Amino acid sequence: MIPTQRVILGAGLAILLIITAASIALDVKSRSDAAWVNHIVQVQKKISDLRVLLRRAESAARGYELYRTPAFGDEFQAVQGRIAPALADLKRDVRDNPDHVALLEGTEPLALRRIDIAAAAMRLRAENDQAGITALNSKAEGRGLMDTVMGNLDHLSAEEERLLNARSQDSRRTGIVLLGIDVAGAVLILLLVALVMRESRRATGELQSSLEQTQAAKVALEAAVAERTEHLVTAHDELRLSINVLQSTFRSMAEAVLVIDVEGNVLLSNPAAERILVHRTGMNLNNLRALSDVFHGDGVTPLEADELPSTRVLRGEQFEELEMIVRPHSGNPPRHLMISGRPMRDGQGNISGAVLVYHDATTSRETERQLYQSQKLDAIGKLTGGVAHDFNNMLTVISGNTETLVESLKGQPELQRTARLIDDAAERCAELIQHLLAFARKQPLEPRNVDINAAISDIAKLLRPTLGEQIQIETVLEQGPMTTHIDPSRLTNAVLNMAINARDAMPNGGKLLLETHRVVLDEAYAQGNAEVRPGPYVMLAVSDTGTGMPPDVQQKAFEPFFTTKEVGKGSGLGLSMVYGFVKQSGGHTKIYSEEGHGTTIKLYLPPGEGDADVAASVAPQAEGGAETIFVVEDDPLVRNFVTAQLQSLGYKTVAAPDGKAALELIEAGQTFDLLFTDVVIPGGMSGRELAEEVARRRPGVKVLYTSGYTDNAIVHHGKLDDGVLLLTKPYRRNQLAEMIRKALNGGGMAAS
Repeated sequence: MIPTQRVILGAGLAILLIITAASIALDVKSRSDAAWVNHIVQVQKKISDLRVLLRRAESAARGYELYRTPAFGDEFQAVQGRIAPALADLKRDVRDNPDHVALLEGTEPLALRRIDIAAAAMRLRAENDQAGITALNSKAEGRGLMDTVMGNLDHLSAEEERLLNARSQDSRRTGIVLLGIDVAGAVLILLLVALVMRESRRATGELQSSLEQTQAAKVALEAAVAERTEHLVTAHDELRLSINVLQSTFRSMAEAVLVIDVEGNVLLSNPAAERILVHRTGMNLNNLRALSDVFHGDGVTPLEADELPSTRVLRGEQFEELEMIVRPHSGNPPRHLMISGRPMRDGQGNISGAVLVYHDATTSRETERQLYQSQKLDAIGKLTGGVAHDFNNMLTVISGNTETLVESLKGQPELQRTARLIDDAAERCAELIQHLLAFARKQPLEPRNVDINAAISDIAKLLRPTLGEQIQIETVLEQGPMTTHIDPSRLTNAVLNMAINARDAMPNGGKLLLETHRVVLDEAYAQGNAEVRPGPYVMLAVSDTGTGMPPDVQQKAFEPFFTTKEVGKGSGLGLSMVYGFVKQSGGHTKIYSEEGHGTTIKLYLPPGEGDADVAASVAPQAEGGAETIFVVEDDPLVRNFVTAQLQSLGYKTVAAPDGKAALELIEAGQTFDLLFTDVVIPGGMSGRELAEEVARRRPGVKVLYTSGYTDNAIVHHGKLDDGVLLLTKPYRRNQLAEMIRKALNGGGMAAS
């Protein structure tokens, strides 16, 4: 090797040694900077931990003041004992910075004073020393101290952040210097190489080729770095967007979501959790357990501590739609919850916490209960209507013949008294069946537009002598014309039944309030109450100041024969009749009651159109006549009874057991003045269909219907068809005479 080349190589080696030494020195400095950065991060963490301890102590003190639960006191004591060591530990970590040490030494007595104030407030609250509490609160010292402490910690954190930024910039400058030394060394080496290249063409050519390859690699590397940087920026933007979407979704969820640690502390919660559960981040589920009673889905069996969702999920169980009913001690309404739970595990597979999702099923469960109750009442109504027809046929014969028997035994008082007892029993049976038909919505109504205020004023006058002086009756009637489309006589019966129930609930006297209002039931109300149509209604509320009803009684109040009164003091049909009347009229009923405070029953009645109708006056009817009455009745006992009664009134009678036999007599030329037919007759033809067939053969025929169960033959939507006359079973002799005369004079028509 020539001397020049040796010199060049020696110089190159020296340069490499210098670069290596500089790199080592700068690397040592870089490591030192990294250690300082790590130290600052640890200080920041301890500042954050101290801030959390102070907040937890303040939150526990506030929780104890609000709820007086020992668990909050225990938590406060535990946190209080950790604050002083945390301050000392933080001072040790910043001992190299006199300014930071001075700031912490000034902050420490303020923080300890704030904790002492909270402890004093808890002690005064435990001793129920209201004067001490008032005096302590009047100073308003605690909030100022906490704000100052938090401000100092924020300042210390900001200073540490500034130091961190300064260390980071210093580290970057060190890197730049190291890179500069490397580049400078590379340039010097290249110069030396250029000198060597001048000594050798071949070496120069090889070096040139190597430089070209290096340049190409550099360009490729720069392109790769640029592409990678672009991918990282795109990935960062996508990650930020995903985080925003997840946060928005989490906060907008209708279900309450809680993320808890292994101790039951709520690490994360969404707004629905605060709304539904009154749980939020920082609370502890174990402490909250004492604020309410928790039951299984049946609402009866208590949920034991080891069966709670948080306990089960922290044991590693997974579950879906676990049913639970929570009844808060605060008196708030109970909530029906459906809970799903999943444990969270760390890298070693150990349980580190859990996620609980709560769905509030209170509204849907109440709707299901109302639908079940409505279906049960409908089933009872169908059963009632099924037996009413035959029962009323028998009562017609019994009551009619007993009435005759009573009249014929005037000369034998003892026997007449016995017959009158039978007659009274038959009358009570008839009333019972009418109440059942009212509940079953099978009674024929004659609705008209009724001025509800005038009707309630008249009813209130009737109630005063009925209820007695110990009951104060008040009316609150909304001003202005207000009509409802109902049967006024049934309304009177309904209000009378509710008033009697109210009187029985106020044995020592009280107040009965009758109110009327125009209301609109919206879609939201209709969704929460089965079979309610949204729209305008006329609301009649009957309120008392009596003993009230527990929830289980409220749910059964409309069922027939359900009563809380003593045996012999109530049939249990009063409210069931009200329920059936309102339902059949196209309305809705609702009970609001609280034990010891009273009950309100609201009737939502269909509104009328136009002015109130004037009730037609009833003209006196003749007792009998000489016309011919065509009786169609399938029950031979009833048929014989009716024909005998009509003949005793002077009428001539023709009888048939069914529609086929009646049509055969008519085809044979039988004359008559009035068709008196049962609505329900055998042979595949109802009384209405028979009347229509007779009307086709003899236009203008007069018809009087009778029935103990109307179904839908001549009654539609609870209302008698226009022009139809109906005599309901059982009936008395004078009722039969009046309706026969009315049909002959007024011309009852076949139902259309």
